[in-house]
Amino acid sequence: MRFEVMRLDDIDGTPVDTTVVDAASVNRIVQQAAAIGQRLWIRPADASAS
Repeated sequence: MRFEVMRLDDIDGTPVDTTVVDAASVNRIVQQAAAIGQRLWIRPADASAS
């Protein structure tokens, strides 16, 4: 399964960067974001996303 990971702006929460990754990469991205206090929005990616 693939997920869309959006990094959110610290001030207003708008998406500033989006990437589509496999499930195995989600944990690494979450750990990195937690280490620096970065906000993320993670959702299942559409079948057509790449």
